[in-house]
Amino acid sequence: MKPPFQAILLLLSTPFVIPAILSVVLPDDAAAYDRLAGRMDASRSEVIAKHGMVCAAQPLAVQIGIDILKAGGSAVDAAIAVNAALGLMEPVACGIGGDLFAIVWDAKTQRLYGLNASGRAPHLLTLEEVKKQGIERIPYTGVLPQTVPGCVDGWFELHKRFGKLPISEVLAPAIRYAEEGFPVTEVIAHYWALGGERLKDEPNFAKTYLPRGRAPRKGEVFRNSDLAKTYRLLVQGGRDAFYKGTIAETIDAFMQRIGGYLRLKDLEDHTSTWVEPVSTTYRGFRIWELPPNGQGIAALQILNILEGYDLAKLGHNSAESLHRMIEAKKLAFEDRARYYADPDFVTMPVEELISKEYAARRRKLIDTDRALRDIPASDLPLETGETTYLAVADGERNFVSLIQSNYAGFGSGPVPDGLGFCLQDRGALFNLDPAHPNSLEPHKRPFHTIIPAMVTREGRPIFAFGVMGGAMQPQGHVQILCNIIDFRMNIQEAGDAPRFRHMGSSQPTGEIMKNGGRVAVEAGFDPEVVRALVAKGHSVVKMSGGFGGYQGIWWDPEPDILIGASEARKDGCAMGY
Repeated sequence: MKPPFQAILLLLSTPFVIPAILSVVLPDDAAAYDRLAGRMDASRSEVIAKHGMVCAAQPLAVQIGIDILKAGGSAVDAAIAVNAALGLMEPVACGIGGDLFAIVWDAKTQRLYGLNASGRAPHLLTLEEVKKQGIERIPYTGVLPQTVPGCVDGWFELHKRFGKLPISEVLAPAIRYAEEGFPVTEVIAHYWALGGERLKDEPNFAKTYLPRGRAPRKGEVFRNSDLAKTYRLLVQGGRDAFYKGTIAETIDAFMQRIGGYLRLKDLEDHTSTWVEPVSTTYRGFRIWELPPNGQGIAALQILNILEGYDLAKLGHNSAESLHRMIEAKKLAFEDRARYYADPDFVTMPVEELISKEYAARRRKLIDTDRALRDIPASDLPLETGETTYLAVADGERNFVSLIQSNYAGFGSGPVPDGLGFCLQDRGALFNLDPAHPNSLEPHKRPFHTIIPAMVTREGRPIFAFGVMGGAMQPQGHVQILCNIIDFRMNIQEAGDAPRFRHMGSSQPTGEIMKNGGRVAVEAGFDPEVVRALVAKGHSVVKMSGGFGGYQGIWWDPEPDILIGASEARKDGCAMGY
């Protein structure tokens, strides 16, 4: 029987006994006493508040969101303010040169709203144009992967429907920080150095992001007066300043100078799309994602397959539960590679893909003793890492689940003259096979990785959450939800628990899974579990990063409290008031 923690404290505080008791009284897992409550491997306690909650990947941005809520702003006002600050403070992951997706619970109408604010390929960019350059897939840098930035239109669409404060007040904190500067945080500084080295020769990149001839280091103050000017143009001219006015004209002139394809017409033609979120049930909870061109339904497909197993009985991060989760991910991602694309160009069997009946058929392909190396094609008909995630809840119990990204780090690299932001490289996810649903076509949205999520129960929202990180996102969503629902963790513990990441599935860009792919495991997995996975035929590797970044807000309606979580893999935090 383990000695009570209080007894250990008493003994350790008694003179002359410490040398005698260290090897006698303390149990083998003495490190477990580092935390007084909750799971011992959690990085921190949940944050609990009554009036509002903000969770994001940079603490100064989180404080901005809280200030907006305190000033009477809505959850959407706070989300836009946080996102604007992150575009300045976390340019390694997001910014107004990228795209945005959001799920909003509106307390007044008691319903969910989905927004797809992703951009389309330039009218001038065709398969023929790409192929004559002799490339087999679109690169991540330069002008070829650039698509229309959708973020700003997304902000104004959200604000028009759900905002309370004027946009001038919403953007004011980010403008102030852009002019005065802010100290760069640790994880962001790490990714800044990596991205800076990769993109330093792209037009205007070093001038904007490498002011000392290198990336800013942890604690160094970074300013971006160009971005402050751009935000001011948005305050003065609204979304039209970006898509029809000065900003659009600057992007057009810059693209023509450097040989790019984006033009004023591409920006003028851009629109966001309000979409109906789609869902499935999992052990009494309803999980909501956005439909393609994003990959959110992959999480729903995986959960439907896993519902046929008693994961709680198999055990958290056991070889048996992990094996089933990995195999379910493989099956869902093969469908992702085949079907997910812009719904304006192809009709996808979304309802069939997320149905329980289809999951039951696919589940039969799983061998509980052996890893799948090849996935049989689905029989459904077809008719025609970096990201930032944030969650906000306000006093009226409106919830925002928002994700925003440049795609690969800073994006494509080029920075339009004097605007202070990098253009995204989301077009790198187009397929160059003309017969594929995700093939490159002018004015078409590419397959997208960024996905916000929401969970409801008995018609009420209870959990707004997301996991950053490319293809990690659907499997991250599933691991968070299984940790909470199957393994009874709180929302902070669910994010801190070690994760796996299966890599090497077939891709919408055309790559095919070989030899079953690889399973990366985070520090904290039992070595015996890793050995058992290898025995089942999995190729297991260890990685120190790439497992995503999670934020979440849970609403407990009975005491009417908000519970926030932000994991230690990023610089961010949860904050309430």
